[in-house]
Amino acid sequence: MITIKNDAEISLMRESCRIAKETLDFVGKKIRAGMTTKEVDELVYRYITSCGATPSELGYEGYPASSCVSVNEVVVHGIPSDRVILDGDIVSVDIVAEKNGYHGDAARTFLIGEVSEEKKKLVKVTEECFFKAIEGLKAGVPLYDIGYAVQTHAESHGYGVVRALTGHGIGRFMHEDPAVPNYGRKGTGMRLRSGMTICIEPMINMGTYKVNMDQSGDGWTVVTADGKPAAHYENTVLITESGVEILTL
Repeated sequence: MITIKNDAEISLMRESCRIAKETLDFVGKKIRAGMTTKEVDELVYRYITSCGATPSELGYEGYPASSCVSVNEVVVHGIPSDRVILDGDIVSVDIVAEKNGYHGDAARTFLIGEVSEEKKKLVKVTEECFFKAIEGLKAGVPLYDIGYAVQTHAESHGYGVVRALTGHGIGRFMHEDPAVPNYGRKGTGMRLRSGMTICIEPMINMGTYKVNMDQSGDGWTVVTADGKPAAHYENTVLITESGVEILTL
């Protein structure tokens, strides 16, 4: 069921989304080669809880950490561990903060040290995909215009657009309706309504769009099928009559 947020609910979401944004800013200043992905997760936990909020991912369906930290070929849902981050890696950090009963969700892919031009371009284009998706977005626009914009931009650079995972609605629950795919046919899907809050999150692979959902056997980690790098960029946005408000920027 799709929920339309009132002004009071949107105000609460702004707070949780602000915390999510600031957490990623904090991580971006601290993350470096030589750290483990578990140490990155500890930074996330420390910052979110210092704001009087809760990391929504911790314990979600048994998930054991406060964030998803995904390195290189890991698309999403990388479980923080003793894996050491190396110079030249790209690392996506996906977090959700909950405060006063509402959630804010965002992800960034960080460049670690001397990163190849190929990886830099992938990260740049993935972020561009998000901003292409929100161009002209407002109440009344068909939902799948979002995915069409992401897919068109990513594929114009020869990249694969992940189909096995999508963005989503968000509010009182971390995952709400509707699903927000990163691919689709322009002019199709339900019409967006003012007061909807959704997460738009391009997940873009350097090679094939195909992924292995649980190659590691941990029930979570998603990797590219060809072992090439992937990037992830996400914001929570509010749909309005005149456009969108990016709540996590």
